[in-house]
Order: sequence, then structure tokens, then C-alpha cells
Amino acid sequence: MLDSKGVIRADRDNLTEQKQMFASSRDIHTLEEAMSGADAFLGLSKGGMVSPEMVASMAKDPIVFALANPDPEITYEEAIKVREDLIMATGRSDNPNQVNNVLGFPFIFRGALDVRATGINEEMKIAAVKAIADLAKETVPDEVSQAYGSKNLVFGRDYIIPKPMDTRL
Repeated sequence: MLDSKGVIRADRDNLTEQKQMFASSRDIHTLEEAMSGADAFLGLSKGGMVSPEMVASMAKDPIVFALANPDPEITYEEAIKVREDLIMATGRSDNPNQVNNVLGFPFIFRGALDVRATGINEEMKIAAVKAIADLAKETVPDEVSQAYGSKNLVFGRDYIIPKPMDTRL
């Protein structure tokens, strides 16, 4: 894990309790070193932080969630050029697998309203995430595929999360 000061290492001074939980004892100092051989990258930083070479250095079948918006840490086009086995998501609607709060928040709130809940708790959030994950594996109605210019959306590398306009959500 990295923050604005670099790799969160166990030997760094002044780490918060939360960062201490994720501190690495590995001898790595850069994002490039951290990504080498990594199974996954979850970016919540700023655009252009990840190079195609960094994605190429990752483990087999890597997962890259480049979620900086509007410009992800690496563009979808750059990443898929170097890895055919890549599972890629961004916060952008013009790429497959848009990860965005447009899926979570409205439906958590709708569920809370439907049951007349007075608050949102962790169990509700987890239930919403599981329901969204389960929905991604179901057969996608033709009207959803057509709305996104696709003939057939099927769970796989390019469809790991339902589309925001899916009325089943």
C-alpha cells in the first residue's frame, strides 16, 4: 500500500494505527516495485500514476481498478494493450466495468427506505455489495445490452459489475 509519502513500510515513522495494519516489511520503496508480481492494483489517487510497464510486471490474471476520476491512474486502452489476461475497471462510463458510487449509494438508500430503516449499518452495505455481485452473474436483459451498444453482456473480464442503467438494480 502507498500513500502520498510512498510505500507504507513497517519501518516508516509516524504511521497511523490504520496504516500500521497495512504496513509492509518488504524491501520496496516505489509504486513500480510494489506492482511487480502483484495480483491486484486498487488506485484511488490521480491520473497517470501507473505505466503500461507496471501493469505488464504484475502476476498472471491481474486485477487493476484504476479509479481516479476523471483520469484514471492508467487508461483502459493503455492497460489492455499490454495484458490480455487483465481484469480492468475504472470510474469511467466509457470503459467496461465502471466502478462508481452510482451503483452503491442509490440502492443502499432504496433498501433502507423500503424497510423503513433509521440508519445504514455495515450489514446493509455488505448485503448490497453481495446483491450487486450476484446480479452481475445473472443473464443480462437485452434492453440493458442494447442501451450500452452491446449484443450480449455476459459475466467475465469485460463485465464484472452491473451497468448503472440496469433496472434490476
